[in-house]
Amino acid sequence: VQLVERGGGSVQVGGSLTLSCVASGFSSRGYCMGWFRQVPGKEREGVAVISGTIGKTVYAGSVQGRFTISRDNTKNMIYLQMNSLNTEDTAMYYCAADCTWVEGHRALAPSNFRVWGQGTQVTVSA
Repeated sequence: VQLVERGGGSVQVGGSLTLSCVASGFSSRGYCMGWFRQVPGKEREGVAVISGTIGKTVYAGSVQGRFTISRDNTKNMIYLQMNSLNTEDTAMYYCAADCTWVEGHRALAPSNFRVWGQGTQVTVSA
């Protein structure tokens, strides 16, 4: 079971990036998946999660309206479209899968997820 993130990089304030995550070793269909981020010295935080069945989404307030999570079960992939990036979005972004789904913003808790990728760095500069 493996998750591999791609698409990180450097971008200027106001720019956009799209992250992708491909799952291997299992079918992501039916599994909730999500994106998380972490900066040095801080706890990992949930950015956006998507349920496995009906594709219900939950976003952190700080990214609501700017980021969009989506999934393509035929490719075993999820994506994170990030628009209007600002310096506070700079972080290592992680893909995660196989969660215990809970309603509301508690769905963003990293402790809900059991499988993690290695991360991809996103750097937003002024």
